[in-house]
Amino acid sequence: MNDALLRRIAEALERLSPPPPPPVDLSSHPAYHWNGRQIAPVQDFRPLPTDLIVGVDRQKADLIENTRRHASGAAAHDVLLWGARGMGKSALVKSVVAATQEEGFFIALVEAAGGQVDSLPKLFEELGVSGRRYILFVDDISFDQNDEGARLLRSLLEGGVEARPNNVRLYVTSNRRNIVERAAADREDPLNIRDAIDDSLALADRFGLKLGFQYPDQDAFLSMVGAYAGHFDLDWDEADALAFAHGRGGRSGRVAWHYTIELAGRAGRKI
Repeated sequence: MNDALLRRIAEALERLSPPPPPPVDLSSHPAYHWNGRQIAPVQDFRPLPTDLIVGVDRQKADLIENTRRHASGAAAHDVLLWGARGMGKSALVKSVVAATQEEGFFIALVEAAGGQVDSLPKLFEELGVSGRRYILFVDDISFDQNDEGARLLRSLLEGGVEARPNNVRLYVTSNRRNIVERAAADREDPLNIRDAIDDSLALADRFGLKLGFQYPDQDAFLSMVGAYAGHFDLDWDEADALAFAHGRGGRSGRVAWHYTIELAGRAGRKI
């Protein structure tokens, strides 16, 4: 067998089973993404300034304080941010981590999708050996009853064999207060209702800090619009903002942001 044939065979085998990617430097980037198999740096991490996220002042203050504690090495909670869609839960997590970094703390955000819970033990192995502090952000998570993912997450949060390392705290967002959905049959069965409630609360209760987000009233919505428009020096009108929200089915932080984009577009501006 000649050398050229051997080389082609070796190249074919390498394509079938490529070498593992080089390890990512976990000390040089402000944010990373976990795809279930490996970590990759986020190349353009530019969340909104925290002062632009308005109407959730208590939630923001509590999250900032908890993140500072963790970044400084003090005891800190895992956090569940739950409630209405489009109210800035995800944006707040990213903004708070960025603000904490600006204060000089050696902390990073690692983002994972809600469907990747079963891969988190592998991720924890990589983060646990680092000297850095991390916020592991799992966005938009929910489970059906008897979902093995809920049991694994519960174990990771408290007391399991593969519990999360001390340099990592979990920040999770969910539209459900209890994360785990109760089946309709359980809600209707008076003999089963207490067990069903206890089971659905078991995961949510593992989070030491739970922050609720509700849809804003009219004044709060207009405050959100005013904060965005003022930051970008855009002219706006209250009646027009309310009509915009009405046309999109209701008020939320996301709708306020979309209205700001609309204002900038009308003015021929970039934001």
